[in-house]
Amino acid sequence: MQVNLTMIEHIILADLSSPDHAQTIMDLLDEYAQDPMGGGQALSAFVRSNLVAELKKRQGVYVLLAMHNEEAVGMAICFEGFSTFACKPLLNIHDVIVSAKYRGRSIARRLLAKAEEIAVASGCCKLTLEVLTGNTAAQAAYKACGYAGYELDPTMGQAMFWQKKLYPQ
Repeated sequence: MQVNLTMIEHIILADLSSPDHAQTIMDLLDEYAQDPMGGGQALSAFVRSNLVAELKKRQGVYVLLAMHNEEAVGMAICFEGFSTFACKPLLNIHDVIVSAKYRGRSIARRLLAKAEEIAVASGCCKLTLEVLTGNTAAQAAYKACGYAGYELDPTMGQAMFWQKKLYPQ
């Protein structure tokens, strides 16, 4: 099914108090989680039951929804952080999700542009995100929007994103 880009009417800020938006957030995030780029496993029952309530408790959370007619076809979940070197807030784009049948239609770019608008309006010094080395489609979209690997000094190389899990999944 070919989707006309002009049909992506707008990007909205999700209302975390809306049951419809909460369901949309969980459905899109679960689709992403089941994709190989999202780990290949469905969200746990715990996450499905608690995520939106936990997001509502935090300051500086922005959930953006890309709308096609009345259907959300993409989403970005962003969190405000802080840059100690700049002494200013930053906006981390934690998840970027485009439903499989809508990929390749610049929806991620529109979500990134809206995140940038929010960051500028909030006085942020930068936007950050992470991407898997194998996710070349996402990398191309991010590069087209001006993103690049993070480095302080080119002789020291680019930053790496590491993790240490603190509880069993």
